[in-house]
Amino acid sequence: MSIHDGLRIGIFVFDEAEELDVVGPFEVFATWAEHSALKPQVSTFSWDGSGVRLAKGLRLVPAHSADDVGPLHLLVYPGGPGTRPLIAEPGHLAWLRAVQRQTPVIASVCTGALVLAAAGLLSGRPATTHRDHFDELAEIDASVLVDTEARFVDDGDVVTSAGVSAGLDMALHLVGRLESPECAQAVRHALHYEST
Repeated sequence: MSIHDGLRIGIFVFDEAEELDVVGPFEVFATWAEHSALKPQVSTFSWDGSGVRLAKGLRLVPAHSADDVGPLHLLVYPGGPGTRPLIAEPGHLAWLRAVQRQTPVIASVCTGALVLAAAGLLSGRPATTHRDHFDELAEIDASVLVDTEARFVDDGDVVTSAGVSAGLDMALHLVGRLESPECAQAVRHALHYEST
């Protein structure tokens, strides 16, 4: 799968995912498509393609299911209260491990990192999550090197971000990494966004 055939980004959505964890990165990547020679395609997908109700009530109809979203260059996994049942779902964790084997980059926002940890994707690696959930991340996998200061942690094929709005900073970082810092700056300017 060549990046020149069109870089494909999928944002996994589920009931009780945090709204900004989903729409923040979506907005960054969709704006990137308007400024990029790579013309990335960003879409949402749920487990079965059904609509979802996010944590604060926003309803979202995804473009795909997990079966038909196709191969991705980047998977974004949001956080929110809906991560709790997924942490305990063996079939979902097995799916996530299979996705990692064929996806160059998996990125979590907020407590999405807890699901990545439950799937074993963060073992022995540096990572972060929402500041109120550092202990929970360590409980799920004690080998995770929890970074309590960073807005996001880039460990190559796995990138994690801190709580909620940090997903914007992580998404902009990924634009800079996957294309160029200049392109990331153009996206930041278009969004009128100054990071903290």
